[in-house]
Amino acid sequence: MFYDAHNHLQDEDLAPHLAAIVADLEALPIGGMVVNGTCEDDWARVAELAAKHSWVRPSYGVHPWDAGNRTERWFDKLRAQLDADPRAAIGEIGLDRWILDKARPDDPRLTGLRRAPLPEQGEVMLKQLAIASQENRAVTIHCLHAWGTLCEILERVQMPERGFLLHAYAGPAELIPRFVKLGAYFSFNPSFLPAEKFNPLGYSFSGNARLENFRLMPPDRLLVETDAPAMPPPPAWQTHPLPDGLHHPGNIVAATRGLAAVLGQPVDELTALVADNFQKLFD
Repeated sequence: MFYDAHNHLQDEDLAPHLAAIVADLEALPIGGMVVNGTCEDDWARVAELAAKHSWVRPSYGVHPWDAGNRTERWFDKLRAQLDADPRAAIGEIGLDRWILDKARPDDPRLTGLRRAPLPEQGEVMLKQLAIASQENRAVTIHCLHAWGTLCEILERVQMPERGFLLHAYAGPAELIPRFVKLGAYFSFNPSFLPAEKFNPLGYSFSGNARLENFRLMPPDRLLVETDAPAMPPPPAWQTHPLPDGLHHPGNIVAATRGLAAVLGQPVDELTALVADNFQKLFD
């Protein structure tokens, strides 16, 4: 059984392939996957997938990229969405300095979005975190180029007792113990893998901080993810290609095998560990 801690199966880019994707996932088989809404417009599609497929764990949130386009009633709508499903998680939420400082003005992924400044992103994140803490719901956090700021904020607020997920962790190694103390889980994304498959016994991890970080994390806090349709693995690792460079969530196989190689651990042992960690956080 494979467990995907973070993806966007509801994404409109996957819609033309959805029937085939679902068949592929059920053939793997998938034990569970967290499907993350990112804005008010896609929450209904997440709910529809959760109603159809028992392995979908729905999650609803306002992503920092979408924080600038939220409506006046966004919080009430989120509250209603969560009240309708007590098992739902919260996410994807977080902080993103990259869209403010590094993203190109003409980046097509950001077309039509007002790029909310970091304080505004933080305000939106904290309102959602408050619900997660009050109701002990799992929460998934996105962060780009703001890891120190995120850590300082989380250390000042109450977090859900069950913990929270830092998806596709790419922060500095020195913050890992601080996040662990707060209750963090960390999901490995297959886009972190090198272009060619490697023998972990002969591979040097020095210089590859993203991989080395996952060798420093407590085993009981490790998860795997795809973030499909974004962040695909290198072609040499892919098990489920899609047209136009889209990332198939079936590449959770690649993510799991890749993390097992990074850790020097048998794949079956890692899948059992990930299943246990997934259930502790999301079930």
